[in-house]
Amino acid sequence: MTPEELVRRHLDGVYGLALRLTGNPSDAWDLAQEAMLKAVRALPGFRGEAAPSTWLYRITVNAWKNKSQSALSKWWRSLASLDGLPDEASSDPPGRDPAPDRELELLEERAAVERAMGSLAPEDRAALVLREMESKSYQEIADILGVPIGTVKSRLYRARSTLARELEKTDGA
Repeated sequence: MTPEELVRRHLDGVYGLALRLTGNPSDAWDLAQEAMLKAVRALPGFRGEAAPSTWLYRITVNAWKNKSQSALSKWWRSLASLDGLPDEASSDPPGRDPAPDRELELLEERAAVERAMGSLAPEDRAALVLREMESKSYQEIADILGVPIGTVKSRLYRARSTLARELEKTDGA
């Protein structure tokens, strides 16, 4: 596979995963570009032991974990949340706009889910995103994350439990 084929076939999937992991389009494009660049550089060493998409997802998740754990990244995100700008990721579905009260309710729900997702440990969030948003099997998640299936199951359980607790706090507030 040439680098051009790799990018053409897999950039959309890598970007989709990056968007779900980071929660915003700008960071997602940065992450997707970083992951694709790493993959292109590593392509000569790719032995084909896993599907190219699995290999790329693993590179993407690892790059995201490295970024999300850096102190500078955490500091930058805290500043970005204070800027008062609307979220770029929001886009109304085609057709009619929702009623203003329903639109507000949807925005509040989305914000609560994003806050709850942000409370997850990076490895738990990665497992949850791969399972629930990317529809990956437990085996695929294990391959992408480089962990046993039992670890995938425990991370998913922990992520779902944490999400439920965090969302319950929001409902009770």
